[in-house]
Amino acid sequence: MRFATCPASAERAPGGASPRALRMAWILAAVGLLAGCVTVNVYFPAAAAQKAADKIINAVTGSSGNGAGQAGSAQKAPASQPPMAANAPPGHSGSLLARLAGRIVTALVPVAHAAGQADLDISTPQIRAIIADMHQRFAQLKPYFQSGVIGITSEGIIAVRDQSTVPLMQRARLAQLVAQQNRDLSDLYTQIADANGHPEWVNNIRTTFAGRWIAHAKQNGWYYRNGSGTWVKG
Repeated sequence: MRFATCPASAERAPGGASPRALRMAWILAAVGLLAGCVTVNVYFPAAAAQKAADKIINAVTGSSGNGAGQAGSAQKAPASQPPMAANAPPGHSGSLLARLAGRIVTALVPVAHAAGQADLDISTPQIRAIIADMHQRFAQLKPYFQSGVIGITSEGIIAVRDQSTVPLMQRARLAQLVAQQNRDLSDLYTQIADANGHPEWVNNIRTTFAGRWIAHAKQNGWYYRNGSGTWVKG
């Protein structure tokens, strides 16, 4: 009786490794590379920053948060969908290792996505102290906002727009209040970036707060200075 046999070359690739072993090696290498990329790419959480900005602005101004806060939450970007490698039909991937690789990829992406979407920490003692100081000072600044003497700039700070209606004896005090508030604002942005372990986020945080401050100014009829340097009444 004769038995048909397959040539060894059909089972072995050059070098003695089987095609299955080569596929496994490529899959492991791809998963390793993807894991390295995914875990380090933590992007600036814009939606969480807007939420934090609205919360702090409402605390400083004593607002209820019914306007700016809702606008911030409405701008949240939809969550990206993880790859569907783990859901491939049985028989297409063929091996247990391929299915395992798919599960690893699916698990890694939500971790990185969650890291970019988590709420920002704005509860440190330094941040709370800055907010308290700004809230107390805002009581003196509010009339100047309402009368159009001062306004919010596109840099996320306060500027004097027109002090012609301010008595001469009060102008030095106004300038002092504005300088103190701006110093606290700049310190606040730095403290938030540091508290969340990303000092490089400070410019993103400043820009986010500037946008939310301007939204608050529009809601309350205050003046704000746009990117071209023009004062606009909200």
